Amino acid sequence: MTETVLDGDWQAWQDSWDRQQEWYMPDREERFRVMLDMVEALVGPEPRVLDLACGTGSISDRLLKRFPKAESVGVDLDPALLAIAEGYFADEPRIRFVRADLKDPQWPAGLPHDSYDAVLTATALHWLHAPELRTLYGRLGGLVRDGGVFLNADHMPDEETPRINAAEREFRHARMARAKAAGAVDWAEWWRRAAATPHLAGPTAERFAIYGEHADGETPPLRWHAEALRAAGFSEVRPVWASPTDSLVLALK
Repeated sequence: MTETVLDGDWQAWQDSWDRQQEWYMPDREERFRVMLDMVEALVGPEPRVLDLACGTGSISDRLLKRFPKAESVGVDLDPALLAIAEGYFADEPRIRFVRADLKDPQWPAGLPHDSYDAVLTATALHWLHAPELRTLYGRLGGLVRDGGVFLNADHMPDEETPRINAAEREFRHARMARAKAAGAVDWAEWWRRAAATPHLAGPTAERFAIYGEHADGETPPLRWHAEALRAAGFSEVRPVWASPTDSLVLALK
């Protein structure tokens, strides 16, 4: 797909983001499916959802297609990804977007609701350092209603298994190299195309001024997330899905 075709075609940009992310995470759709299964199991099919660090709205897209009576609020700071999300969902009344910095203590003040049935996020919070993430979890403890859920799918490596980790990494990188040779678009190339596209050139330049190439956050292990979420006021915390590198942790308020 050329940049000319992509320019202004928000469906194409949404699809290209999904394909780029799947190059890194071929099991991405599976984690989304389990995430929404758990939402339905615990809070029902009509949830009010906060899509945290929403990017282009990948989670909200699947949420709204699965649950016709769901409502979503997407929060992010990235102007380029938000531009795609706002273009893609322009005719969808069940979703709205808020631009906010999750490192700002006052970020919840911009939200349209005081509480949510579910807060969902995927492959995003590793952009934060552990103290920032702990503070964020504390704020989420006040946003998720009693009986509501928080679900975070992200990199949660286990440093106690170095040989397994090394073997998995070698296998994964070999698979990614084969896909790249067949034409897969990686992170750097995707952003190069965005920067060269009139509709996204300005937001992309602003995005790189905010973040640089990539934020230098942390990827604490699953047990760290469980402890931090319990300290934030969640009564039950456990993984509900895992790959060799990532976990989907569910916290019940």
